[in-house]
Amino acid sequence: MTSSANAIARPAKPSEAESSYAWWRLLASLLISTTGGVGMWSVIVVLPTVQEEFGVDRADASIPYAATMLGTMVGSVFVGRWTDRRGIFFPVVVAALVLEAGYVATSMVDSFWQFTLIHGFTIGLLGSSTTFGPLLASITLWFNRRRGLAVAIATSGNYLAGTIWPPLVQHLVDTVGWREAHLWIGLICVVIILPLSLALRRPPPEQTSDLDFSDAAHPSGRARQPFPPRVLQSLLIAAGIACCVAMSMPQVHIVAFCGDLGLGAARGAEMLSLMLALGIVSRLASGWLADKIGPILTLLIGSTMQAVSLLFFLPSDGLLALYAASAVFGLFQGGIVPSYAIIVRQYFPASEAGARVSLVMSATIGGMALGGWLSGLIYDLTLSYTAAFLNGFAWNLLNIAIVLLLLWRSRRQAAVLQPA
Repeated sequence: MTSSANAIARPAKPSEAESSYAWWRLLASLLISTTGGVGMWSVIVVLPTVQEEFGVDRADASIPYAATMLGTMVGSVFVGRWTDRRGIFFPVVVAALVLEAGYVATSMVDSFWQFTLIHGFTIGLLGSSTTFGPLLASITLWFNRRRGLAVAIATSGNYLAGTIWPPLVQHLVDTVGWREAHLWIGLICVVIILPLSLALRRPPPEQTSDLDFSDAAHPSGRARQPFPPRVLQSLLIAAGIACCVAMSMPQVHIVAFCGDLGLGAARGAEMLSLMLALGIVSRLASGWLADKIGPILTLLIGSTMQAVSLLFFLPSDGLLALYAASAVFGLFQGGIVPSYAIIVRQYFPASEAGARVSLVMSATIGGMALGGWLSGLIYDLTLSYTAAFLNGFAWNLLNIAIVLLLLWRSRRQAAVLQPA
């Protein structure tokens, strides 16, 4: 084996954490996540067009989005396990190629169910799944003191995707049609992701200890976990599902909502873009805050603010009011998802980061899928989105209850283990 190959195979030194290379790797990961995140957003923009072409109702038209998110959820878990063993480089290369193939295949479908299956089993399961949870878990291994900020930057790729892709996809749909638009999306994915994947070849730094818990470790070496590992993981999964069922209502249905109000799908795409652009600001602020006050308290603040912002949509039916509600929602909810990844890295071993972070991230994706479908179903039953917004608010209250329990138990456990 050559010396250059040995350099690639050897783990980086612990001192390389938060080095200039680590920040370059973070930038590459952000761009890859932004590009690969198209799978979570393109289907939202084409929802009204697909509904009209294939003659399905609103609930059925939401199924491709749910299938994409469920595929991403399942794929994240398996890819996360893969990255714990082999690193993130090859999964990202595979994702780029599969995204291109998936979007090319989508452009040639002749039935609604073909459209749905391709989104679920290629774009979601083997494509976008890699560019979210597993990529995020990989980044957590390269940062210690600034882990909250790094995670916030990395997760902003998902929102940058939501900011950039919806208006771009809508423009392509309006100019060349939704089928040719999918051809362009596939080409863009492979051209951007493949070169950037080269920045991810180096293995992560050696961890000074398998229990890399920072201040969450007791002097005895035992972690101050608020619950046993399986219980803590289960609570984080439940919290992720609940918060994202609530989060999905504006994000998934704002385009269709604006169409129903006669404001036009293009205005809805702009609101989604605004919502997610301001969500980036929220994510960066929450990452900084998590480094200061801890991720659980940061999660509680974000979840509470999201619940309040959901209520702002209820009286809004005019253009300016919906722009304002979208902006407030974006500013309030962006910091929720990054907090889960930081909590996992605070309470679980670094050697399990890929699987555990991806599992919780997949739960948030599952919540988005469930919420998107539920909102469409509620709309079909009531011919209004009012009940759908209230449904999201109720799920948000469940999330707040779980986070309060985690906060109470973590503080109680810290007090019990505090040296006399």
